[in-house]
Amino acid sequence: MNQSDVLFLVVFLILLSSLTVFVVQFARSRRGRGGSDDGRAGWWEGPWDDDDKSR
Repeated sequence: MNQSDVLFLVVFLILLSSLTVFVVQFARSRRGRGGSDDGRAGWWEGPWDDDDKSR
């Protein structure tokens, strides 16, 4: 196993872990939107949305 093989393996593992984190975060955000209101706003909602709960 030479140096380019190790570099490829490291880059592949970094990309795989980044993709896994992205998919998990996306799945958690999609699951959090379904009907249950636990008081947490989405990452796109700021404090300016708190006074308009009729939507």
